[in-house]
Amino acid sequence: MQSAPVTIPGRFNGPANSGNGGYVCGLLAAHMDGASEVSLRAPPPLEVPLRLTRETGLAQLHDGQMLLAEARPAALTLAAPAAPSMAEAEAAARRYRGLADHRYDTCFVCGPNRPRHDGLSIFTGPVEGRAMVAAPWTPGADLGDDDGALREIFVHAALDCPSYWALDHAGKPALLARMRCQLDAPPPRVGTPLIVAAWQLGADGRKHRGASALYTADGALIARAQALWIEARAS
Repeated sequence: MQSAPVTIPGRFNGPANSGNGGYVCGLLAAHMDGASEVSLRAPPPLEVPLRLTRETGLAQLHDGQMLLAEARPAALTLAAPAAPSMAEAEAAARRYRGLADHRYDTCFVCGPNRPRHDGLSIFTGPVEGRAMVAAPWTPGADLGDDDGALREIFVHAALDCPSYWALDHAGKPALLARMRCQLDAPPPRVGTPLIVAAWQLGADGRKHRGASALYTADGALIARAQALWIEARAS
């Protein structure tokens, strides 16, 4: 087993004091070959030394003795629908519910109260005539690797929150519990206009399932993900 220290920078928050679920999923998925499933066990703290362990077929994130998250290889059979057009995504983003009411309004992915260009600003709103939400997204240069390609960790992040905003439960308390993700094409170049879309898969009590996909501006599939969200227990 290999072990290495890791710290989640404060910039990559979901709730104000813990790591964005999609970012954490991407952090662990980087140690898997192909599609992966990441389960989040506890909120990962920010700016705190953590420990990432790796062995064949398993990566885990620990805070002391506490298991925060773990990743394993997985198969993803999810079928992505045809992408909305860029015009449809732009119009949908203007209907983003989180602009008016957002429990985590500084979330790295979907929070509207971030400094300009500090978060991803993926504001997915309902697409007219379709059972999905969508938004345009152009990743900034700071999200790229040395060759200018979008880092895979930010592909995972971009696919996180949209699946929540596609739920009937959207706007109410829920946290990402599990994410299965697969890249279907090489990550795009930073500065490339993209489309993010998401749709609901179903619900069972406090468990809500959604899916999301990342597309090029002309509708080619880049990546897709399936997510499990758990709503808070009634107090």
